[in-house]
Order: sequence, then structure tokens, then C-alpha cells
Amino acid sequence: MSEFRAGDMTYDVAVIGYGPTGVTAANLLGAMGLRVVVVERDAEIYTRARAISTDEEVLRIWQRTGLADRLKQDMLAERPLDFVDARGRPFLSAHPTPRGHRHPPQMFIYQPALEQVLRDGVTRYPNVEVLLRHECLRLRQSADGAGVELTVVSTADDSVHRLRATYVIAADGGSSLTRAQLNIGYEGKTYEDRWVVIDTEMLKPWPDHDRLRFRCDPARPAVDCPTPLGHHRWEFPILPGDDEKHLTSDDAVYGLVSRYGISRDDIKILRATVYSHHVRFASRFRVGKVFLAGDAAHAMPPWIGQGMAAGVRDVANLCWKLRSVLRGELPETVLDSYETERKPHVKEITKRAAFVGRIITERRPPVTRVRDCALRALNHVPGFGDWLQDSRWIPVAYYSDGLQARPRTRASGRQIPQPWVTGPDGVRVRLDDALGGRWLLLHAGPAAPQPAWDRLDLPALTVTPAGSRPADGTLVDSDGVLLAWMAEHRAATLALRPDAYVYAAAATGAQLPPPPAGFAPAAQPTASTSQ
Repeated sequence: MSEFRAGDMTYDVAVIGYGPTGVTAANLLGAMGLRVVVVERDAEIYTRARAISTDEEVLRIWQRTGLADRLKQDMLAERPLDFVDARGRPFLSAHPTPRGHRHPPQMFIYQPALEQVLRDGVTRYPNVEVLLRHECLRLRQSADGAGVELTVVSTADDSVHRLRATYVIAADGGSSLTRAQLNIGYEGKTYEDRWVVIDTEMLKPWPDHDRLRFRCDPARPAVDCPTPLGHHRWEFPILPGDDEKHLTSDDAVYGLVSRYGISRDDIKILRATVYSHHVRFASRFRVGKVFLAGDAAHAMPPWIGQGMAAGVRDVANLCWKLRSVLRGELPETVLDSYETERKPHVKEITKRAAFVGRIITERRPPVTRVRDCALRALNHVPGFGDWLQDSRWIPVAYYSDGLQARPRTRASGRQIPQPWVTGPDGVRVRLDDALGGRWLLLHAGPAAPQPAWDRLDLPALTVTPAGSRPADGTLVDSDGVLLAWMAEHRAATLALRPDAYVYAAAATGAQLPPPPAGFAPAAQPTASTSQ
């Protein structure tokens, strides 16, 4: 924890909240060299493991922080999942389908351990101050639009301080005080059913303990979920007539899990907590210089494990844009694209989470019999389970609007895949580590002149086929993925944003649409930390 220092309280970005969303923002902004302060009310990492899984796209974001491989050491990767009936018989099974980000498509996590690695990562950056046991009581945006004044109180000694930031990211959770201060609506609903979530330590493993099961029993549905580092989780609904307080007692918990053959000798109960499921969206993600992210901006049911992931995607979208505006590379109007790009995507994910939840929690026996029979029959169709998970769970990374050129092309608004490539130095790396988090042009074959872009002196790389000799200005497509993707999207030249999304694309011999209005790129590093 940092202490306030006299005359040292002006920052580029203030981050309110230090959960997964806030700590990811702190790492991203710290690596960009921005002056950052983090304000967090609690003294320690929240011990309850809320999120239980993440995906390859989120690992690709953490790769930019240089922490992906370290984080994966504490994760369980590529475990199968089953939807099982009241007798424990699978009626639908699936394996996560890779989408080309070069990380495992699904990983189970233990959230306190994950947050500790991310917080340790922030200590690498002397330009980031972390103020634990501090709460932001008030925000005041200056009339001239120059920045935000934050009134912060130390919960340790009740001292009050004022600090200033050009921009603020509010990642202070579903009950966000920042959102309330800005008078932003939080629209949606709370589901009637409340659930008890049970985190345990495994004392000894049991058969298939590392397999995710959605137990679709109409009498009492349940989620039976592996978590790494010797933990396991169950979730059960609180049914009419249940005593909520009793249901969180050790005796009740052992009674709930005993139906699956789990005894007191198998697990140690760490905690049992009751919570509700929400579907909510902030009416706005931005007010002036203040941006909402993570649960402060949206809440979704947990069924597809995307709540935490959505917050990480938020700040990955926002942080590089803040850097570009602060450096004078792009006009401030581009910050409006944050909500334009993120809100439709998170709404679609939330809709899909609710869809999966309906499959799991259906409690009308006649309906569950039809569900079980129909899906069991379809499960015998090769690849059906994988198709259902891939097409109905998490939308492919894609923005239909926002910061992209017009006219749009097949590649516009899509994130390019991340294969292994071989750089000019002959070293094999993941693509993003070669791209270096910067604007650049990517060519398939000989580069056609692009006068509107060439005058900006942007870096440019030519993709050469697998087996080619490494050379200056080239990337060897070691996996044979990039050239195939560009051909599929009829793109001989791509103008890539720093987040590896396509701003503009052109076919062979054609001209790219012009760069964003007011674009004046500054000199940037040529590579990022390899992970």
C-alpha cells in the first residue's frame, strides 16, 4: 500500500476498485507508462472465490500484462463438462472449442490466488500507486473538462485527501458508489431464486472430481465445479421452505453434497454464502471523464463463467484508448467507442448466460423429461455438444460498430487470431508479442502502397508462409493460420488497432480507407513482454 505524498497527487488515470477488473486496468495502464492511482476500500483480497472460470480471450488480455503464463500455473485447463439428469446420467457433454487465441479455451480458477498474482504484477510499476483502505467519497468533474477531483478518505485513520486525475475508471462493483454519485441508472432484474455457494478444500480426490457437472435435477439443481489448488465448489438453489441460515451451516452443506457421495472425510468447508443472480446494465458507461467497468457497468448470471471476463474485456478495450488520447494520438471523441463496442457484446453474453441457466434450473418434471430425452438424442450427433457450447455460449470477439473505418469489410471489427509466428530474429512467439500493442499494417504478400497510412510512418509487417526464412519486416506464419484467415476475409492488407482488432482492411491492390480523424501516432515500442 502506498501513502499520500505532498504535492504528488495528480494522475493520468484513477482506478476505483481493485478486484479483477481494477487490477487488470492497473497492470495495463502501468505497462503503458501512465501515472495511475488505485483506490480500494478493503485492506486485503476478498477471500470468497466468486468467479470460477475464464477463457482464452481473457488470457490473451492478461498476456499483454506479461502475466498469462504465471496465471495459468494456478488454473485447471480444458476440462470437459456434462449436463446430467436427476440420476447423474449425462444427457449433454461438451469440450470447449479453441478459437485461435493460443491459450486453453476454458480454464477453472481460484479467484483469490488469481488476484494475488495480478496484484503482485502491479508492483512492477513505480508509476502506479495503490491506496488500500481508502474509499472515494466524492467525484467532482471540473467545469472546463480538464479532469476529475476525487475526495478520498482513509479508513485506517479517517484522514481525508483530495487527488486529481484526467480520467477515472470506476470498477467498484455492482453496488458502485461512483455510479450512484453520477446518477446513472442500473436497469434490469434480480432473479427470485437465491443460491448458496459452497467453497471447499479437497481432503482427498474422488472419481471425476475435476469434471464440471451441471446437475439438472428438478428437485434441486446444482453446479458441481472443479477449482484448482485443491479446491472444489458446489452451488445449490434455496428452495421454498428452506431455512436460509441453516442451509449455510456445516451440517446442511454436508447433507447437500452427500447425495453425490461426498463425505466429511473428502472435504473441508471453507465458506458457504448466499447470493442472488442479477441481469443489469448501467444506462451509460461514460459520464464525461468517468467510465464504468465490470460489475459497476453490468451484472449477469454466472452460468457460463463470463462475469469477471466481461470486466477484463471492458478495461482491455478502454485502457489503450485512454493512453492514445492522453498522448495526443487520437481525439477524445474516440472514447465514446468504449460503450458502443462493449455494451452490445456484454448484452449478448448475458442473454446467452440466461439461456444456459434455463437449461440447468428447469424444475418442472414434464419439461425436464423432454429436455433430457431431446438433448440426449442430439448428444449422439458427433460434435453437437461442442457446437452448442461454441455457438450458444460466448460470442466470437467482434464489434459491429465503433472505432473502425467505413466502408466496412468482412474483416472489420474482428480480432485477428493469435497463432505462433516467427519474427525477424528467428524467435517463435505468440502473435501479440510480435505486434507489440501498437497500430500497424499487416500485409499478406507484397505490400501495396497505402499513401494515407504510409505518411504516418506506421510500422508494417509482411506475413510470409510457414517455412519461410525470417527476414526484416516479416512475420513467418508458423502455424499457417494468419494467411488463411486473411484470405478467408478477403484482406490483403489490415490496419490493426493496438488491441489486434481490425480497424480497416483492403483486398489485393486496393487502398485502405483513411485513418481515424485526428490520428497522429507517437513513437511506440516494437515489442511487448512475451508470455
